[in-house]
Amino acid sequence: MRQTPVEKPRPNSKRGVRRLGDHLIALASMLVMAVSASIASPAHAQSTDAPTSEPKPAVRAQHGDWQIVCKKPIGARTEVCAAVQDVTSEDNPNVGLSVHFQKASDGSRTLRIFAPLGLLLPPGLGLNIDEAKVGRIPFVRCHVVGCLAHVTVDEKLMTKLNTGTTAWFIVFQTREAGIGIPVSLNGLSDAIAGLQQ
Repeated sequence: MRQTPVEKPRPNSKRGVRRLGDHLIALASMLVMAVSASIASPAHAQSTDAPTSEPKPAVRAQHGDWQIVCKKPIGARTEVCAAVQDVTSEDNPNVGLSVHFQKASDGSRTLRIFAPLGLLLPPGLGLNIDEAKVGRIPFVRCHVVGCLAHVTVDEKLMTKLNTGTTAWFIVFQTREAGIGIPVSLNGLSDAIAGLQQ
């Protein structure tokens, strides 16, 4: 089996792999919240009584490298919250990810990853936890600001996320080479526990 070379940031890249900024959190959060709200109550999408401006997402807590970000979508009765971490590749600052972990009221868990436009979509996102290959996450749709990949988190993946230290998301700009972007798992367990059910 042919292995795809993966660009990994240098060991001292911890500072380089950090928040992309409030605008990316807000943008990605709005997309997640809008998708969540439309799935939860599609009738509200057709309402003409809805306010014209979207409320901004708010950071409710910090757990290690993860933030709990909440927003009340237009027409929704309650806030939708997610554990969020935004990262970028030190070697390629144009390639960044916004990673969102959400728990639904039925107990299901979803990992959503927002990636920039210009990536190859068919390979999806590669996912390794520490040095172990986990699999691929398919892209499900693209918007004007980027593309969304998501996966339902089962118990096996949840255990790996809870016991690992770094999740490596691998994006492909060409078929020959992937770019590995590390996402710290420090604080994820506490952030998940802090999410409203």
